[in-house]
Amino acid sequence: MNRIKEVLDEKGIKQIWLSEQLGKSYNMVNSYVQNRRQPSIECLFEISFFKYCKSN
Repeated sequence: MNRIKEVLDEKGIKQIWLSEQLGKSYNMVNSYVQNRRQPSIECLFEISFFKYCKSN
């Protein structure tokens, strides 16, 4: 189980914005959020960066 959905909600980050930042499709990011697929370690590292960044 991952906490990607919780982190996005906490930070007010939209999945479409995250998908653009990661260079991944919206469907791929949605699969991560819904826990249907597990992101690679590299992708998790990139996502974790946004947890500590301030979003506008």
